[in-house]
Amino acid sequence: MIRVLQVVNDMHRAGLETMLMNYYRNIDRDQIQFDFLTHRPYKSDYDDEIISLGGNVYHAPRLYPQNYPAYFKWMKQFFAKHPEYHIVHSHIDSMSYLPLRAAKKADIPYRIVHSHNTSIDKDFKYPLKQLFRFELPHVANHYLACGQDAGKFMFGNRYFKVIPNAVEADKFYFNEGLRKTKRSELGLKDDQFVVGHVGRLSYQKNHKFILQIFNALSKMDSKAVLMLVGTGEKEEEIKEQIKKLGLESKVMMLGNRRDVSELYQAMDVFILPSLFEGIPVVGVESQFAGLPVFFSDKVPTEVKFSSKSQFLSLDATPNEWANAIFKSKSTKRTGNYDDLKDSPYDIKNSHKILENYYLNFEGVAND
Repeated sequence: MIRVLQVVNDMHRAGLETMLMNYYRNIDRDQIQFDFLTHRPYKSDYDDEIISLGGNVYHAPRLYPQNYPAYFKWMKQFFAKHPEYHIVHSHIDSMSYLPLRAAKKADIPYRIVHSHNTSIDKDFKYPLKQLFRFELPHVANHYLACGQDAGKFMFGNRYFKVIPNAVEADKFYFNEGLRKTKRSELGLKDDQFVVGHVGRLSYQKNHKFILQIFNALSKMDSKAVLMLVGTGEKEEEIKEQIKKLGLESKVMMLGNRRDVSELYQAMDVFILPSLFEGIPVVGVESQFAGLPVFFSDKVPTEVKFSSKSQFLSLDATPNEWANAIFKSKSTKRTGNYDDLKDSPYDIKNSHKILENYYLNFEGVAND
């Protein structure tokens, strides 16, 4: 059996973490097992399921600059205790430089960096992230990306392989009965038009603009409701903006949820005006749910596979976005998915891509 060490920040319910779990559930676990190296001290949403599937979860020190000496010491000891790892697969974008540097020093033969985005968050580590991005070729020897744009951003002209951000599509297919049940559970009336967004409450997801769009839309449809799913560092700022716009009674902030597939059923339209993205998993899920989806022009167009999806410029006004969304009220949702059955974004079609990728490495089986 091959054991692959997946390197992440944590395994809470978010885009790349959900994508990893989709692959983990569907690969042949008699041949390949995933273990997870996190960089947070706490238990995450998916930890129990990982353990139930035969995986392990390890907690490395946080990747703060002042921690780097202690981090490399910890990683040296970790790899000495775990000689079973011949493949280290890192998902933390340019910060992957750090665990992959440790893996190279430990003579791990297959060191994979996986690009999931087309930009870098401008936090206090931004200068370091830029440096590490250009240093990655010195420590990684295999390159993966969620899409073409994400790969070109991180790796330039270097060869990389695309691994689709595939989902368990049949969990999201439209179901009229489930829609009625979920809307009733949420206290939504039949005549309320629900605009949905699922994503971390962060700079990248552009919630300030989402609220401006919805504020314009609510003037066109006084019964419209905005459903925000997710948590994050911008939560208080978003709540303050909702209050300033007088939208408290029209915005549902649901936090992190286990029932996201059901929440898509309750929505009427999905919006993702992100400032940057790789291939957003929620963009894939919402299309499988049969929703009209409005992406910003900063989202790679390769995410689109539904005729109900469109891209709008971030230079357009909130009113222009609201007009386009308002027109989608006439879009009919159906449960007919024959045209999507061969989509690379369906995990039933794509899990073999990653499975075969690992199996093609020589000499990695360890038990």
